[in-house]
Amino acid sequence: MFNLNFNFLKNIKSFIFPFYRNKELKFIFKKLQEGIPESKTAARFVGGCVRKYLSHEKIDDIDIATILTTDQTKEKFKDTNLEVIDTGVKHGTVTVVSENYKVEITTLRKDIKTDGRHAEVEYTDDWQQDSERRDFTINAIYMDINGKLFDPQMGTTDLKNKNIKFIGDPQKRIEEDYLRIIRFIRFKIMYDIEVEPTTSDAIKQNLDGIKKISKERILIELFKILDHKNFLTINQNNNLKEIFSKIFPEFLYLERLERLKKVYQYSQENVDILLAVMLMDEKDNHEYFIHKYNVSNKVRQALEKFNKNLIKLKNDREFFEKNLIKNIYINGKNHLIALNLINFSINSKVKINDFSKILNKILKIKIPIFPIDGKTLKQKGMQEGQSLGNVLKTLEKEWINNNFKISNQRIEEIIKLNSY
Repeated sequence: MFNLNFNFLKNIKSFIFPFYRNKELKFIFKKLQEGIPESKTAARFVGGCVRKYLSHEKIDDIDIATILTTDQTKEKFKDTNLEVIDTGVKHGTVTVVSENYKVEITTLRKDIKTDGRHAEVEYTDDWQQDSERRDFTINAIYMDINGKLFDPQMGTTDLKNKNIKFIGDPQKRIEEDYLRIIRFIRFKIMYDIEVEPTTSDAIKQNLDGIKKISKERILIELFKILDHKNFLTINQNNNLKEIFSKIFPEFLYLERLERLKKVYQYSQENVDILLAVMLMDEKDNHEYFIHKYNVSNKVRQALEKFNKNLIKLKNDREFFEKNLIKNIYINGKNHLIALNLINFSINSKVKINDFSKILNKILKIKIPIFPIDGKTLKQKGMQEGQSLGNVLKTLEKEWINNNFKISNQRIEEIIKLNSY
């Protein structure tokens, strides 16, 4: 018997069953090529799916570049059972939806005019011209449905050497779209490479341009950065840390990541935890971040809940002791595990042994089940309606506060009190 490394198995699977051999994708390519001479390539994969395939990473999105216009692309799928969505027609993009894929298909383009946020483009059938308008060499690698590469910017060499290079002049590329600064940081973190001095200088000279970018676009890129495991190493690269801190000055506590690294294996790589660790303080710094970026309700609620319970934890010595079951029931195990992680990361007085003891307690606890429901109350004579819901809430609160116990006599008393 011998052990096979998981990544080795994944690479073997990727080699034997490459994504481009999928029947749905083959059908899409077949439709795009219909009516086009075989000597002329109508479509190729491009961008992240090719880069990730070559790097043996998980492929999330499929992007296809084509010589066809959006109208021509839509016409190709008119008589099929595939849905075509106008996701960005003015930018030359439609999305074709099959059973297992949402494929973005974009017409080859060349930039005519840029302003740091948006580009005025012109359609082309020249693959070289399309590659020249892309941001990095590693994102300008094309691949046809048979797996044959077209690499006009030598992106495969840079990918192999973990070299993130702008196509052409970094200064010019950044001025075309200032979001490329944040995208560069993301790829730098992903592939763990040093930043060339010319690229670093161009980035630092153009940081003010990020103010032109919508908060929504910035937030999307930020979450992609935080979602990568290598982000925890940002303190090890002073140059990168300096750039990141200037773009996101609200992250006041990057040094806390050093403590988080010690326990992050238990976090299920939750972006909300990272945000809380870098933001939380007694001055409500997280509120500034929430309003500045107009974050989703989900993120806002997560940060506000962490903040509320961190305050409770500070004021309640029994939070993780006598009141642990109660707090788990109210907030859920995952939240308490995350709270333990955050508290360890932001509070240097908490020892690793204390963290481990609390984690083990949380994992071992069996969450109590509230024994009363609407059916129970109806059997006791209550009618459907708001009062029934109010009684349930009252009973549950008393059950929790009484160490998850409540007598039938007390149930009857509460029902009676709420019947008038």
